Amino acid sequence: FVEETVYEEDIPSNAVDKYLAVQAERFRDPVFRLFHTELEAVYEEKNRGLDSDPRKVWEAMLDGLFPVHNYGQQSTLGTIAHLKNPSLIAIRDFYNKYYVPGNMGIVMAGDFNSDELIKKINRAFSYMPVKPVVTYEGINEQPLSAPVVKEVTGPDAENISIAFRLPGSMNHHAEVILTVIGQLLVNGKAGLMDLNLNKQQKVLSAGADVHNWRDYSLLVLAGKAKEGQSLEEVKDILLSQLDLLRKGSFDSSLIRSIISNFKLGELQGMESNDSRATTLMNSFIMHKGAQWKTDVSYIDDMAKVTRDQVMGFVNEYLNNNYVVVYKKKGDNKIPEKVQKPPITPITINSDVQSDFSRSVSKIPENILRPEWLDYNKDMSRTMAGTSPIFYVQNKDNDLFRLYYRFDMGNWNDKQLALAAGYLQYLGDDQHTTEQISRMFYDIACSFSISPGNENTMITISGLQENFDKAVRLFEHFILNCKPDEEALKNLKARILKSRVDGKASKANIAKGLVSYAVYGEKNPFNYQISADELKLVTASDLVTVLHGLFNYKHTIIYYGPAALNKLVTGIKAIHHIPATPKKVPPAVKFEKDMTGNKVLFTPYDMVQSEITWVNNSIGYDRSKTAIIQLFNSYFGGDMGSVVFQTIRESKALAYATYSGISSPDKKEGRYTVLAYIGSQADKMNDAVAAMNELLDSLPLRQETLANGKESIRKSIASERITKDGIVFSYLAALRLGIELPLMRASARRASSGLNLAATPRSSRTDA
Repeated sequence: FVEETVYEEDIPSNAVDKYLAVQAERFRDPVFRLFHTELEAVYEEKNRGLDSDPRKVWEAMLDGLFPVHNYGQQSTLGTIAHLKNPSLIAIRDFYNKYYVPGNMGIVMAGDFNSDELIKKINRAFSYMPVKPVVTYEGINEQPLSAPVVKEVTGPDAENISIAFRLPGSMNHHAEVILTVIGQLLVNGKAGLMDLNLNKQQKVLSAGADVHNWRDYSLLVLAGKAKEGQSLEEVKDILLSQLDLLRKGSFDSSLIRSIISNFKLGELQGMESNDSRATTLMNSFIMHKGAQWKTDVSYIDDMAKVTRDQVMGFVNEYLNNNYVVVYKKKGDNKIPEKVQKPPITPITINSDVQSDFSRSVSKIPENILRPEWLDYNKDMSRTMAGTSPIFYVQNKDNDLFRLYYRFDMGNWNDKQLALAAGYLQYLGDDQHTTEQISRMFYDIACSFSISPGNENTMITISGLQENFDKAVRLFEHFILNCKPDEEALKNLKARILKSRVDGKASKANIAKGLVSYAVYGEKNPFNYQISADELKLVTASDLVTVLHGLFNYKHTIIYYGPAALNKLVTGIKAIHHIPATPKKVPPAVKFEKDMTGNKVLFTPYDMVQSEITWVNNSIGYDRSKTAIIQLFNSYFGGDMGSVVFQTIRESKALAYATYSGISSPDKKEGRYTVLAYIGSQADKMNDAVAAMNELLDSLPLRQETLANGKESIRKSIASERITKDGIVFSYLAALRLGIELPLMRASARRASSGLNLAATPRSSRTDA
């Protein structure tokens, strides 16, 4: 990251003693093994960065903003010149200089006794001697007196970024005002750019982001051009929104709504250990832990921001003092790439255990027992007319999430996704589209329609006190939305432009190529409304789809604090439930089609080669669930797996690599074996040969296999499915043909880009 190095671990609460023993030893006297192969992995990461147009834009922007400060002159990945001159002595000096007690923080969130844990941490790390903390003193930048213009070329779609350099987080007052300004511009619903640019489709897309760092902060405006629109025009449109703030041309009551939604975000964030730990970590990094009270009062300070303060800030800091980066389509201009050095493979002794490892394994730990879900106790089921209701009570806070789940999706009706996207640009018989967005934002609630391949989910969420308002507002809106031909015309043009841009995206191309490999020419990736079909779609067609959505049978899912009887009464009074549900259109069928060995190739101007192996396997078999989970863990699912240890750690052939078996999400589906390597082009042949060797002949490593089994056992014991995840795990089990009153409480782990989960990932209440 920019100002911090963070080691993140997710551990069961009963393993704290072992965790502290390992971490304390890790920082006591580290041995930098695998130096030359890990250095080669960093070379790989650098070359991946050279292939990334967004990273090139980011680094060009920082270079323009910070011509002398390390924010602009020392990128996270480093320069090629830096990487060509590695030094173990320099690494050791860096460790001795910065890995000192006063510069380190241990942040933990989870199921533990705080007083006892602090004592254990003190004992484990008491060996660390007190040393002076060397703090980086950033060089003061001279003010920008005129726009700095940068240009980046590459194969990806064109875009523009405009960045302002502003006071850093040590200036708390300025930081608070900047946060408010960022939300006034973009908050996803009612910001100036949300309503004036994205709602009105004046550009292909527009956004704003705030980065709060210690010495300086950044405000970044970004946009993409519509067909026939220049990036210069987009720049003027983006800057016009700052002019509105400069003149005070915004509703000051929007600040109150920002505060309400920030409070909602805090409640949502506190539901996860990860978010709680991140909040504490940010305080430590930005303020060295000295201003926790200030951090806690942050939202209250935001509430004190006035229109005049916003205007004053914009007029003082946001003028012609920006860096603009034009991302143009063109050659991937890379002055130099890191070349492949000769690498002697390292023998990975994964089956050898050190004395220290054995001592850690002997540290006693409390036995964690799995907690099994009992769907007859952990959730409630009832009916409202023809709609099943699944209910889990939220006993932690005042947040609710309400879902309407339809067993039909894009494979049933290609217009469904188009209609769902169209809805955000419509008004109803009483309100404009802008008014509807603002009304939801004012009550700190939100809605979304997410059509999937075979089901569609409508989600309404927010504060329970506004449940009735939010649900009534949404119900009236979707049942009474009005067609808008001009909005549809603009939407069609933007969709077609996005498709053109998508053909320039290597990630999008790779996704399409894999889908083609799995399914053949008729595949889910290219199953969409064609350009000719799109021209024939009318606004009335799409509004008819939206008006009629509730006429199909759907399941109602609720997680919130309301009592079940009150919820059912409210739903019956507010929600439209069909007495005789309309028949769902039949879904198109995609068969995993693969005959013989094939090589699918797409040329792209890039430093890296990205190779994916695809093999369609057998149909779903519940009895194979455990062995597939173990195979994924053992073979290619994480950093301790055979694939990672061989291809990256031993042979240094790739920065990113994985392999595993992707499980279907329904009983009629089939397994697919996937393997991936992202490698320098000049290493591709060696990387392909290495992966082929592993796929052809599975190595046997007893210690790795035993560790995989133990890891799965501990996951079963420590992980929990909670909240609305209980309902979704039940529905996922039904799709797989599993109808049991009791289900295991853990969720299958997903790994490195593979969807290997048979049930949703569990929410965690343990450490």
